Amino acid sequence: YLKSSPHIQPMKTDEDRPSKPKPPTAAVPPEVRSEKPHQEDMHKITSEGKGDLGKPAVPTFLEGFNKQKAIDLLYWRNVKQSGAVFSSVLLLLFSLTQFSVVSVGAYLALAALSATISFRIYKSVLQAVQKTDEGHPFKGYLEMEIALSQDQISKYADKILLYTNTCMKELRRLFLVQDLVDSLKFAVLMWLLTYVGALFNGLTLLILAVVSMFTLPVVYEKHQAQIDQYVGLIRTHVNSVVGKIQAKIPGAKRKEE
Repeated sequence: YLKSSPHIQPMKTDEDRPSKPKPPTAAVPPEVRSEKPHQEDMHKITSEGKGDLGKPAVPTFLEGFNKQKAIDLLYWRNVKQSGAVFSSVLLLLFSLTQFSVVSVGAYLALAALSATISFRIYKSVLQAVQKTDEGHPFKGYLEMEIALSQDQISKYADKILLYTNTCMKELRRLFLVQDLVDSLKFAVLMWLLTYVGALFNGLTLLILAVVSMFTLPVVYEKHQAQIDQYVGLIRTHVNSVVGKIQAKIPGAKRKEE
């Protein structure tokens, strides 16, 4: 009966039922797919960079200079670099002993301008002959960031203010004899400086200071054990002498007491 009935059909299970048609999805080209991760990476970099906006930007010409590089310069880690800086500073100081500051500054400016103008003209002629377009020869230096930010200026101003206030407080303490022994030490130092000033002028002392900066660290590094031994003996002797003087002067008390 069931087979002969044309209107009766077997029941369809859920698997046999046709599923609802899914909405068509647009085919994504491979170029777009490859660009999505790149866009996400760029978004991450941008979001990470936003957190660094609060930090003061360091000028390009100051990025390579730090305390360690100054120490390497004084210890002659790079002989060529230290020699160039040492000779340049000495030449400048010796020039100041013979000429005025204005003359030395003018001569240095003329020398620098002569070098840059000559190089600029040479590169222009060379590009015209070779028919090339390399652009300005100092383009990299012209695009270099040399501006100081407001945060950096405030930072340096705060340091200068701190050192100035500390120096003023120390001078007040010495001149108003808060500690008698320290004021006597300061008086002896000023008395010795009168003899130093009679023998040398300011530029000579500055030259000696530069020579000492570039020579004493190397000598101390090579003979550290012997120098420490002699310095320890001298310090012990000086402390014993100061202790005897301190005991004989009425009203002078050690800081430890």
